[in-house]
Amino acid sequence: MKPQNNSYRILGLMSGTSLDGVDLAICSFKKVKGWEFKIEKSQTIKYSDYWGKKLLELPSKSKAVIEKTDVEYGMYLGEIINCFLLDEKVDFIASHGHTIYHQPENNYTLQIGCGRTIANTTKTTTINDFRSLDVSLCGQGAPLAPIGDLQLFPIYKYCVNLGGFANISIKNGEEITAFDVCPVNIIMNELSRKLGAAYDKNGSIAKSGKLIPELLDKLNNLDFYNQHPPKSLAREWVESQINPIISADYKIADILNTFCEHIAIQIGQLLVNDKVLFTGGGVFNNYLMIRIRHHASSDIIIPNNEIVNYKEALIFAFLGLLRIRNEVNCLQSVTGANKDNCGGVIFKAI
Repeated sequence: MKPQNNSYRILGLMSGTSLDGVDLAICSFKKVKGWEFKIEKSQTIKYSDYWGKKLLELPSKSKAVIEKTDVEYGMYLGEIINCFLLDEKVDFIASHGHTIYHQPENNYTLQIGCGRTIANTTKTTTINDFRSLDVSLCGQGAPLAPIGDLQLFPIYKYCVNLGGFANISIKNGEEITAFDVCPVNIIMNELSRKLGAAYDKNGSIAKSGKLIPELLDKLNNLDFYNQHPPKSLAREWVESQINPIISADYKIADILNTFCEHIAIQIGQLLVNDKVLFTGGGVFNNYLMIRIRHHASSDIIIPNNEIVNYKEALIFAFLGLLRIRNEVNCLQSVTGANKDNCGGVIFKAI
């Protein structure tokens, strides 16, 4: 594919830390003055019990097991891509993979889902491993969405995604800063599972609970929230900082209620005037959104469900587009890297 092309059809893949499943979206892009996009076809493939358990437990496994699973998971992604695409043709595939480790402070990040295996299974050029280059340049390797927020959603001052973690992009003209705000579904879904539910539908469990003031204070006073960006969050931080606080002898509904309030405070205080685009699965938690609106002073916009559910897959498709064109797709102002960079490893089918 020639870099001067201004029209692309790309399959974007995203697997989030909350283990909901794999989001797939065929996205078309056309460059006129700026980039225009359309999500043509989309689907979420829920993880089977096998994959849900395997991915959850993988961080504690040996290097050999992780390397073997990287290939196995790549084969799995390739197979679901083939089923999803059927006779559809795309220029290439851009896959985030599934994060097993994210430790930028140790210059290390790992997203499994072998790109070479995906390419060979689908017979389609595949781009993955979007974070490693930035981490090698002393950056956080996250968040990666801001370049998409800047170029695909220019009318919004703020863009917030409520996934496993909440992240925010804040624009000032052509400049943008962004960072992870706090955990969301990685905590909420795990608490819900303890009650036998995959997630807290509409936030009904949280709404039924009572606020625990001392827990809220502990959460809001965690060191991370006093740090200046660039900064990012990962499963490791949740395990060391959040889990010990919420493992006390509280009712699950009360913890959920309190954690919703914590999320709402951390996000709401960042939203001062202007328009904010909200996306991600957390948008469907009605109680959480009520609490965010209570703490925010911005005009909160929730787009159509396709954008809510597949914005991250869309943006990874766009990151792949920029990688193919050898254009910047990861911003120094966001990650704190030594320089802007163009991340992603390209694998051609054999």
